[in-house]
Amino acid sequence: MLMVSDEAAEKVDQMLKQQGTPGYGLRVAVMGGGCSGFQYKLEFEETPNEMDQVIESNGVKVFVDAKSSLYLNGVVLRYDDGLMGSGFQVENPNARTTCGCGESFSV
Repeated sequence: MLMVSDEAAEKVDQMLKQQGTPGYGLRVAVMGGGCSGFQYKLEFEETPNEMDQVIESNGVKVFVDAKSSLYLNGVVLRYDDGLMGSGFQVENPNARTTCGCGESFSV
């Protein structure tokens, strides 16, 4: 369903250790908003909600709610650290269009 790249897994692990929350999972959600209609939300949580899908990819526990899972099939979460900036990137094969900044999409 959703894959976490090696670089993203390393960054998640590093961030969890810095925050003193090793063992937490990464919630990946899709919400209405952004200039293209939908946007991604990433946050750390200690435990999944009752109806969440829990996916383990590259050692990262990922929590996805049922509604968001409709939009996240085949997604790859990457982390880029380059001269033009750094951050998480979501490669979504289901997105028909994305905005210029890459933070929102439409299906």
